[in-house]
Amino acid sequence: MKLTLTHISQLAELPCDTLIDARSPAEFAEDHLPGAINLPSLSDAERAEVGTIYVQEDRFKARRIGASMVARNVAAHLEGPLAQYDGGWQPLVYCWRGGQRSGSFASILDQIGWRVRLLEGGYRAYRRLVVQLLYEEALPLRPVLLDGNTGTAKTRLLALLGEAGVQVIDLEGLANHRGSALGAMSGGQPSQKLFEGRLAQRIAALDPKKPVVIEAESHKVGARMIPPSLWTAMKDAPVLRITAPVAERARYLAVAYGDVTKAPDSLCSMLDMLRHLRGHGTVDRWQEMVAAGDFTALAEELIREHYDPSYQRARERHDMPPARDVPLTALDDGALRAALPALMSAIETVSAE
Repeated sequence: MKLTLTHISQLAELPCDTLIDARSPAEFAEDHLPGAINLPSLSDAERAEVGTIYVQEDRFKARRIGASMVARNVAAHLEGPLAQYDGGWQPLVYCWRGGQRSGSFASILDQIGWRVRLLEGGYRAYRRLVVQLLYEEALPLRPVLLDGNTGTAKTRLLALLGEAGVQVIDLEGLANHRGSALGAMSGGQPSQKLFEGRLAQRIAALDPKKPVVIEAESHKVGARMIPPSLWTAMKDAPVLRITAPVAERARYLAVAYGDVTKAPDSLCSMLDMLRHLRGHGTVDRWQEMVAAGDFTALAEELIREHYDPSYQRARERHDMPPARDVPLTALDDGALRAALPALMSAIETVSAE
């Protein structure tokens, strides 16, 4: 039996116990359906070999060799990760386009007696829905941008707003990057396609009648591009701008970037990338602060000499609409929680204007 996807929202309640991606590991790493596990019917090397035979030699030979490889690989999965399942298990299998790889895999599972389903059109059908949502349609959203210079705790405020029941899209979380020159995070960034899939799933879960708070970003988060449908919605959205004293922002950054300061050599390498912007003397001084462990002073200098000027230029370049300031005097968690009622009230006010 085949399952047809017609909207991204279906992914939240797929009628299966396990979602199996039967594509090669490289295909899976680039992008996959949420919650899928990778049980490849062909390895990367086997896929390349079969494809070469198919194009350069003989199609029948390629199918015969491919079938033998699939059989061996599925046998290994049955003896390994699938050995735990009883007769009531219900898997859903997909490959690139719902063709031979997933069909062969599903046929074996069906013969065993499991109630297996195939995804109609495979991964391509899912990807088509993502592209349609993020590239071709006007999004039914009521976005409110949460702006503020580096160190104003916007990411933490987004998390607290989410805990309080406000709809949020955490672009930095989805892109696994803090969106700044020193913003790289452990694990690296997902591929553009994987980022877009995560974003599409988040958007599909939102109530279009309620405002959704999004951190004001440039058109990229690290190396990941914000898709055009969302970027268009963000450009026209009202803006709330968090402000706070520079000294308080510096203290906040020194703590928030603790994972970065724990690797001083890596931090110095990141600072080297700013030499063409800030000059050798300035970057040398910043690296001396790293060596001395004076991270709060370093954060304050970065705010004054790099981040604040960069933010101002970005706002002028993108012609952002006038913002309503939300001033904070402190950025510890207690102060941020205390500020939530006023911030939530401001979100409702600007979204209704």
